[in-house]
Amino acid sequence: MTADTTDMTADQKALFEYLLRLGDNAVVLSHRLGEWCGHAPVLEEDIALINIALDLLGQARSIMTYAGEVEGQGHDEDALVYRRDEIDYRNLLLVEQPNEDDFAVCIARQFLFDAWHYELQKALLASSDEQLRAIAAKSIKEVSYHLRHSSEWMIRLGDGTEESHRRIQDALDALWRFTGELFESDAVDAAIAAAGIGPDPQNLYPAWSETVDRVLAEATLSRPEDGWMQSGGRAGRHSEHLGYILAEMQYLQRANPDARW
Repeated sequence: MTADTTDMTADQKALFEYLLRLGDNAVVLSHRLGEWCGHAPVLEEDIALINIALDLLGQARSIMTYAGEVEGQGHDEDALVYRRDEIDYRNLLLVEQPNEDDFAVCIARQFLFDAWHYELQKALLASSDEQLRAIAAKSIKEVSYHLRHSSEWMIRLGDGTEESHRRIQDALDALWRFTGELFESDAVDAAIAAAGIGPDPQNLYPAWSETVDRVLAEATLSRPEDGWMQSGGRAGRHSEHLGYILAEMQYLQRANPDARW
């Protein structure tokens, strides 16, 4: 399914695109975390990761329901999640990166996202859009826990054994190239910021960077050097990993279109 935006105003198109970005981030990362069900290092962590995945899924439902209302084509949250192709997804490349069967990769990915997601939700609390403001007011409580959880694990792994330190540092180094996309700005971001709906992504960087530095220092980890950054997810240019996620996530709905349970 490709969104039909021909009858939408420029402001509606920008808002719809922005909501897809927010919702797709939550959906894809929720799926990645769900893959840890039954595979986390301890039972308590198994439950914690699934709870975070469910939080993100709940956020995605609220955002995608609103996106369907803005689009005005009769698409509900299920249609927007299960009927769009890979090229129509607008999530960050960071969230689609695979778990690699390595808990350190899961934690590093989660921490880098959480530190950004928390600052974004704080900014959305002041949104001129009433519905986004309400979603942020609920989400900020969940995201605060997500950030605390991933920060504590970064510290535990980084300042733990020689093996845990090496693995979390390797994961951080490997994922760092995806962090630049968190703060990229384009015409959609400019329109959203001008309308007071959401922040300029670049304005989130100082607080994100401060959080990252603080946690890495306590974890005795080295901050990777900034270099070439991978991007394109928000424009529909994804890694090969998203296709596999969608093939699994969308199979039932694609095989049984319009089914009611």
